Amino acid sequence: MDNHHKRNLTFLTIGLIFMLSGIEYAVILPTIWSYLQILEAPPYFLGLGLSAFSLSGLLTGPLFGFWSDRSKTTKSIILFSNIFEIFGNFLYFIGYSKWLLLSSRLVAGVGAGAGSSIFGFLTRSTRPEERAGIFAAIMACRQVGLLVGPAFNLFLRLCDFRLGPFVVNKYTSPGIFMCLLWVLLQFVVLAMYWDVPPISSEGAAVIMEMKQGEEEEGEEVPLMGSADEEPVHTYKAVHSDQLETSASSEPQSVRGAPNPFKHFSASREFMREEVVVLLTAEFITLFNQTALETMVTPMTQRYFSFGELGNSLMYSLCGVEVILGFFFVRWLSRKVADRAVLAMGLVICCTACIWCLVFLCNPRGGYGWELSAFIIGVFLQLLGLPFVAVSQVSLFSKVTAEKTQGFSQGVRRSVGGLATILGPLWAGGLTNNLYIMLGMMLALLVMITVMTALSYERLTEPRAVESAQSSDSGG
Repeated sequence: MDNHHKRNLTFLTIGLIFMLSGIEYAVILPTIWSYLQILEAPPYFLGLGLSAFSLSGLLTGPLFGFWSDRSKTTKSIILFSNIFEIFGNFLYFIGYSKWLLLSSRLVAGVGAGAGSSIFGFLTRSTRPEERAGIFAAIMACRQVGLLVGPAFNLFLRLCDFRLGPFVVNKYTSPGIFMCLLWVLLQFVVLAMYWDVPPISSEGAAVIMEMKQGEEEEGEEVPLMGSADEEPVHTYKAVHSDQLETSASSEPQSVRGAPNPFKHFSASREFMREEVVVLLTAEFITLFNQTALETMVTPMTQRYFSFGELGNSLMYSLCGVEVILGFFFVRWLSRKVADRAVLAMGLVICCTACIWCLVFLCNPRGGYGWELSAFIIGVFLQLLGLPFVAVSQVSLFSKVTAEKTQGFSQGVRRSVGGLATILGPLWAGGLTNNLYIMLGMMLALLVMITVMTALSYERLTEPRAVESAQSSDSGG
């Protein structure tokens, strides 16, 4: 099997990983509060349980990323991290006490930290011009999981039997169900995941082969695979120092690659203007998203008397819109620069927040108009999400060093994890004062929009700029 087919199967496996993370969220979230009540947990345990998962992922993401950058492998990291998902969900299934339930989410969250390694791998294994499209597809896989997850609850809620000493009911069944799914995923990773060499390394290797023997050129170049028929220079600029080391790159990958952090400086890497802008965009996007998720259910209950069925239908329609949005951004990213997509997304998000401030904080005009205003507000909020989410992840992978991409993606995901913890805390205490809640969200959006406008020229791939400059000087 050539590297092209291995890469496609690996990307498919990554999509399954993200889809399972979405299914887990959708399966556990609807019943965790009732589960905690049965275990006589106080109300604040719901917030602790939801935040514990994000907290452990926040802490372990940079560690897994550092590991992948040093080892240049991700398969072993995924297999290792999935063990925490398996064990954490099994603890959720046991659920003898509220503390064990809290611990289960803390342990399972460690497995989510491997996402930084996966994004680092995707960065090294994709061309810059195709990266946004692949990131969009991977993110859409999680949304598919969120959409199909409630369907599994239809049969999980009917469970009522014993499995040895354990009780299987509608509260414990999500734990054992997800435990089995993560176990099955282990076998999928073993069979279908390969640590394929980075595209840039392949390009350098081919150039070396061409220089070493012209008579072998016709036989060696096709090893790139049918999907890689474009000229080598479209992957990444290959410099002379890369050519010198490419001949020994394969043995190094076996014995252990050179330390990518030898000349690494966190302050120099993350305090640059464009990186600060993108990390701020990551935080504000997820802060606002989780705040809105916290606000929506109490709001629909208060103004529209939505029950479980109404909210489920609403979340399903929202999931469909987000998935379509990700695939639209996937198409758009092939024609428009990432920074333009980011700017469009921020304008849509600002418009949505202004709409909600004007029409939802003090709704008037009768049930029909209020419901219509609510639907338009939610539609606009979800419309902007894929634009900002995909573009800022893609741009971040291009403005940070490729050799330490796993660690950098871990830092980015930790910033996002902090936002998912603070967002619900902010909105949870202000569901009765929407002017303050939405006003702060709009202020944050205006701030990042201004930051993006001021830094617009810097929000591009440095290698592309350098390559263009060198070609101009050479001409």
